[in-house]
Amino acid sequence: MKRTIFTIIAALSAFTVLGARDFGDSFDGRTLRLDYILCGDATHQGIFLQQAYIAGEWAGRRTNLQSPLLQGNGQIIIRSLQGEVLYVNSFSNLFLEWQSYEEASRVPKAFECPLWVPFPREKVEVEVLLLNTRRQVSASIKHVIDPEDILIRKMSDNGLSRETLWEAAPLERAYDLVFVSEGYTESEKSKFFSDAERMMRELFAIEPYRSRTDLFNIRAVFSPSLESGVSQPGLGEWKNTAASAHYNTFYEDRYLTTTSLRKIYDIIGTTPAEQIVVIANSSRYGGGGVLNNITLVTSDHKDSGVVFVHEFGHSFAGLADEYDYGDNADPIYPDGIEPWEPNVTTLVDFSSKWQDMLPEGTPIPTPKDEIELTRKVRAEWQTFSKSEQESLNLKVGVYEGAGYRTTGVYRPVQECRMRMNECENFCPVCTRAIIRMINYCTGND
Repeated sequence: MKRTIFTIIAALSAFTVLGARDFGDSFDGRTLRLDYILCGDATHQGIFLQQAYIAGEWAGRRTNLQSPLLQGNGQIIIRSLQGEVLYVNSFSNLFLEWQSYEEASRVPKAFECPLWVPFPREKVEVEVLLLNTRRQVSASIKHVIDPEDILIRKMSDNGLSRETLWEAAPLERAYDLVFVSEGYTESEKSKFFSDAERMMRELFAIEPYRSRTDLFNIRAVFSPSLESGVSQPGLGEWKNTAASAHYNTFYEDRYLTTTSLRKIYDIIGTTPAEQIVVIANSSRYGGGGVLNNITLVTSDHKDSGVVFVHEFGHSFAGLADEYDYGDNADPIYPDGIEPWEPNVTTLVDFSSKWQDMLPEGTPIPTPKDEIELTRKVRAEWQTFSKSEQESLNLKVGVYEGAGYRTTGVYRPVQECRMRMNECENFCPVCTRAIIRMINYCTGND
């Protein structure tokens, strides 16, 4: 018998926390990299451990260890052998998105899924859970990690060029982001570091990041590719590049991702990192972002910086897309299930979202402004007055149309950076979600 969503949520929440140990009681300050393979099709999934590594100094959070801020589409849980939860983190993976596509109904596939966790001082049990779109556990694995295991491979300096672009605080008090090169030849090394610095400036130019630069460390690692540029399968172009990124992910032209995650984690090596941003040397529009997994953006499109900030919203803060396609059958946000992303709702559990931010008397759903109904907002955005833009971007309500669906899924404002590139700012709800994640990861909450 299938468990209900409420049973699943209760099970995920029922972590045994006995005294909530400090970080140093359970972990020794190094990073344990666990490489998993996620495999299956639309109806059957499996998880398999491939390899374990010691990957340098731990850059992740040292507080808020026992519960994730967001549920995500997957979770990794470390427990003592007595059952005490020592660490939990949430994540997503392309495999979990691929399952919603038609291809998953007719062919099984496997996807790489490396995960970083703190290195334990004693034997621990590791559990990995995958959740389907109805928030039910669809696959799981449990195994023991012995820190004395001689087959845990110790990584050493890989010799790749790296630069520190911004260092504001010690590892334990900062969020550590690393840029990785893709499709840059050896002669284009300086271009990559320049592109990485430009992307950093794009992030720090917008709130709430701009006023919190003292909580970030940003590094860049250069791995040369044999060919310049990125693979474009739709044009019959396949290139030999460091991270094997390509357009046409899931046969969608502008969806630029990679399934070769182990290559990327090998490139990062022992560099302290919590979040990965791959910069692809391309002038074509494209990109993608996956929670606690990877952000991938292009270097030279006129909107590359804007796209980076949007995609980083996915991978860092777990923000959902707020635009809609008109197809109301998208299975990613099924009826009757509240999404875990903080900026969309199906109204099943709206009290857990931005209900506390609604002005008194706001109708649910909230009618759209006349300008939203009668004007071509994207095309005319720059012609709107400041007050008109602020009304669309700052007036919090419950507006129908989000998460790729025109009905049944709701967003906080009419226009936001998570809805369209033309809108320069995040809305109040997305801003709060980003601040909460920054504070959660850096121990400032």
